[in-house]
Amino acid sequence: MTNTLTILIADDHPMIRHGLREAIEANEAWQIVGEAENGDRALELIVQLRPTIAILDISMPGRDGFDVVQSLRQKHSPTHVIFLTMYREVDFFRRALDLEVYGYVLKDSAVIDVISAITAVSRGEHYTSPALTSYLIKNRSAGPPDGSAEWGLGLQSLSPAERRVLELIAEYKTSKDIAEELCTSPRTVETHRANISQKLGLHGRHALMKFALEHKSSNS
Repeated sequence: MTNTLTILIADDHPMIRHGLREAIEANEAWQIVGEAENGDRALELIVQLRPTIAILDISMPGRDGFDVVQSLRQKHSPTHVIFLTMYREVDFFRRALDLEVYGYVLKDSAVIDVISAITAVSRGEHYTSPALTSYLIKNRSAGPPDGSAEWGLGLQSLSPAERRVLELIAEYKTSKDIAEELCTSPRTVETHRANISQKLGLHGRHALMKFALEHKSSNS
């Protein structure tokens, strides 16, 4: 990514766009290159302007945020997406992860969280509003996904090192970050991640992240 981040905002509420613009433009290294009031216009501008990051409301007139991201994936767009939403349901969050959305920011804390989200996403990291993370942990599903073994038994099968890696994944640490914290190599961390996924019966690119977030309190 270049030194100057280019950002597009898409939300059907002018006041929300205005508030985000003010917060974002306080950083001189960030440049807002466009705004959109609906999903169709957002898709058009993202394809045309190729911003580094697009902040998209999930619920917009025309195409919703999910539809926009699906179209961007089909077009192999390099733009990273941050969802802006009032939805706390885990199904929405999981769907966002499946679409490789990098950020998930709640509207009730958007002006505060969007700065942290942009900073994280610009480094290739994921970001979720802290309030949402707490909500997901408190309301996590009782059963495992994809027919995998019971959570408790699966966690018991993890070594102390694997448990620690799982805890750090829940803190949005990259493999490089985890390796530095544990004084090991990124390759060793990747091996731990693969072993954790195998033991827990997790499949798919973001399955491990979902598990770590939704069961954070059980990892220790």
